[in-house]
Amino acid sequence: MRVQSRAGWLFCRRGPANLNQLRLGRFVRHESSNAAKTASIPRQSLWDHKVTRVLAYSAMLVGGTYVMDTQFNASAITRNLRTLWIFSLIALDYKLNFNEEQSEQIPELHQRVADRLYDLLTSNGGLYIKIGQAIGNNAALLPAPMQEKFAKLFDDAPQVSYDEVRAVLKEQFGKEPAGPNGIFEEFEENAVASASIAQVHKAKLKMPDGSTQVVAVKVQKPAVGKQVEWDLGAYRIVMWLYENYLFDMPVYFVVDFISDHLRKELDFELETQNAIQTAKFVAAEPLLADRVYIPKVFPEYCTKKVMVAEWIDGVRLSDRSAIYRLMGEKDPRPSRNQSQTAELSSHEIPSKPLRGGVAAIMDTMVQLFSAQIFNWGWVHCDPHPGNVIIRPHPSKPDRPQLVLLDHGLYVRASDTFRKQYATLWRSLITMNYDTIREVAAEWGIGTPDLFASATLMKPVRFGPQKEVDDFDKLSQYERSVLIKERLRRFLTDTDKMPKELVFIGRNMRIVQGNNQMLGSPVNRIRITGDWASRSLTADTALTLGQRLHEYVGYVHYLSIMWSIDIVFHVTRIRQWTSSRLGWTSGGFEDELERTMKGIAKTNFGVELNDSAFQG
Repeated sequence: MRVQSRAGWLFCRRGPANLNQLRLGRFVRHESSNAAKTASIPRQSLWDHKVTRVLAYSAMLVGGTYVMDTQFNASAITRNLRTLWIFSLIALDYKLNFNEEQSEQIPELHQRVADRLYDLLTSNGGLYIKIGQAIGNNAALLPAPMQEKFAKLFDDAPQVSYDEVRAVLKEQFGKEPAGPNGIFEEFEENAVASASIAQVHKAKLKMPDGSTQVVAVKVQKPAVGKQVEWDLGAYRIVMWLYENYLFDMPVYFVVDFISDHLRKELDFELETQNAIQTAKFVAAEPLLADRVYIPKVFPEYCTKKVMVAEWIDGVRLSDRSAIYRLMGEKDPRPSRNQSQTAELSSHEIPSKPLRGGVAAIMDTMVQLFSAQIFNWGWVHCDPHPGNVIIRPHPSKPDRPQLVLLDHGLYVRASDTFRKQYATLWRSLITMNYDTIREVAAEWGIGTPDLFASATLMKPVRFGPQKEVDDFDKLSQYERSVLIKERLRRFLTDTDKMPKELVFIGRNMRIVQGNNQMLGSPVNRIRITGDWASRSLTADTALTLGQRLHEYVGYVHYLSIMWSIDIVFHVTRIRQWTSSRLGWTSGGFEDELERTMKGIAKTNFGVELNDSAFQG
């Protein structure tokens, strides 16, 4: 018993250690067994297994990210990855193929790049259309295929579903669009117009006095707000590549300015205030108060994403054939694509034509935007034909009234800039080349003659010019290098250049294009020059001596202007005679365009196509 007790005691004392050793031994044997098994598996199989797992995890990550991006982020990441991919292809294409050895293939290279850019912008849609239009402001400086493609970037898009529109309205107002407790008495589910960032629905609004008001309800598309910062980030990258890698042109300096204004365009409360401010300016100007109308807005129904304004019936300026019929004139260039009824409107064209013809319309338009630039410093940046409606004046039904829409994008010009720009315009017409050079130098512009031509949208020569020798004999590569060299001289100091010129230049080009579209019925240069010169005499900060000096300058301007008037009227007479004889003859703007093309090619090595003059 003692021996057994002793043995049991020893077992109790040593048992656990022995068990640990036993377990350790089993673990070692188990690991040895696994190692042996692993050693028996070929290394290639192990590698394939690891690769398969990595690919599977990667696919899950990419798939999950794609689903999250699509469902909750409006495909913002996907769209911008597409952007980076396309621009990587473009960069590689230029790197490999833009050289002297492949000179004759350079037009094909430009065409490939133009097609890729256009497809990218239209596929991504939304703010990309606006960004493309901002880049297109300088399309005349780009290769011909890009000029053509950017000119086709219209601000239209498929409409989003009514469910999405309803969701936006409920989010903003907490009510249904229509119904007993709805926002509106009636709300049409199908949009009457759809653009890149918003669409417009027709509705009836119940007024406090019990009457109803037909209104246009502008609703921001839900995806735009989620995409905006991603899109502007991609725009920043693209413009950096544009300047530093692809075209070597100074364009990045306007990125912040344009991005800020595009963000503002998404704020419909700000657009409401813009419309109210413009209406005040128009009402205070005797020359425009009765000829221009800004639709009334309803601030109590306007939010960041919804804007409600008075519905206006009329004929959009973009419907050229209907405009001619409204004014009782024959369209000299009828197009099969022109609709036979007013766009976005049920308004019938009256049987009796309105007075003044298309000249009355264009005179009002040029007067309006000249007042904005030189007097108000408050400039509508998107006066394309779709944003202008012509209707019979409500109280004078035999006269036309211009209705200006879409007040989302305005630029404010400082007093200093307005004075400089007005001085530039008067100097251009009076051929005061020293003043033109001074203004150009103050704005960091190295080629005042090219700048002067671009400002007037007519050729300006500073005496004899050194022309490009045998431009047609240069290779495609030599032409491209020459164009880059000449255009780099245009902007010598981007820090000095007023950023307002980006949008004001766009305004000028679109107004010029509108005048050309209607056969150049008015002398645009004369009207704009008059506003510029008068604004200099009306400056309240002038001393008596300075005011007298400005009046002398105005009289000098009037004495010079007669020569441009003569050219304009001679062109109009030739145009009228040709139309009566059944011949085709362009207007004043067409004459300027032809001369501009010749000067751009012979003096600067730039080939311009028709789209460069269409804004």
